[in-house]
Amino acid sequence: MSGAAHQSVLLAEVIEALSPHPDELMVDGTFGAGGYSRAILKTGARVVAFDRDPSAARFAEGLPADRFTLVLDRFSNMQAHVPAADGVTLDIGVSSMQLDEAERGFSFMRDGPLDMRMGGEGPTAADLVNTLEPAELSRLFWVYGEERAARRIAAFLVRRRVEAPFERTLDLAETVERAVGGRKGAKVHPATRVFQALRIAVNEELAELEAGLHAAEGLLREGGRLAVVTFHSLEDRIVKAFFTERAGRTPGGSRHLPQVVATRAPSFDLLFNGHRAPGAAEIAANPRARSAKLRAGVRTAAPAWGKTA
Repeated sequence: MSGAAHQSVLLAEVIEALSPHPDELMVDGTFGAGGYSRAILKTGARVVAFDRDPSAARFAEGLPADRFTLVLDRFSNMQAHVPAADGVTLDIGVSSMQLDEAERGFSFMRDGPLDMRMGGEGPTAADLVNTLEPAELSRLFWVYGEERAARRIAAFLVRRRVEAPFERTLDLAETVERAVGGRKGAKVHPATRVFQALRIAVNEELAELEAGLHAAEGLLREGGRLAVVTFHSLEDRIVKAFFTERAGRTPGGSRHLPQVVATRAPSFDLLFNGHRAPGAAEIAANPRARSAKLRAGVRTAAPAWGKTA
């Protein structure tokens, strides 16, 4: 995710975590506007970047063809294109270029078609809003948006769509605002969580993140580094749980439950405890960075765990 002028969030911290060296191969799983890839290339390393959004290709112009490759595919498929790598970075969520382009339908601040598809395939946000049953719509807003007024909003939208289907972003945003009784002085727009939930559902973002973490674990060489930037709690919980488990830091059993015996050697060592967050200067320059968290680990010699559930 990038901010004004497509600033890459936590750029210095990500490059420090990856520690790229000349001729090493780095995977930028979320190319976007190319901020991370450009910074990695400056170190002399090679980059294979991924983006499911075909429009991202325009940001690859001018990058060195002998050291840079852009693959238009989901980052969860990285192992199909890269057999092994020295580093992987993932910057989860929607990019500023997608938010800033009204026709993509990601923003509740700009009028555009209610689309939200990153890659152009599958159902749109309008399809979900106009067809899901009230209970399904409410659950979507609650689970993916952590929206407390999920039931009320879902019921309101279902009543409204009988009169006319939702086709435009501002129509949906204004209807959600009416459903919750206006902004009431809130700093965050009432439609924020609803739009987040729809975007995550449309693009299967949480499943993609889990699959991408497994893929990165599988292709990283011993000593390779994985750096992941997230922007909300749903994503961060997945990344935190992944690193906690893979580093062998999961809690043991209790007197009420059988003791869990670790049968797998840790596949990652944590690069640092907890997470890194943007400083005040970065947040002031790029307000979209305020919720970002970076977590990182170093691949051990142990076999990849793969999917554990």
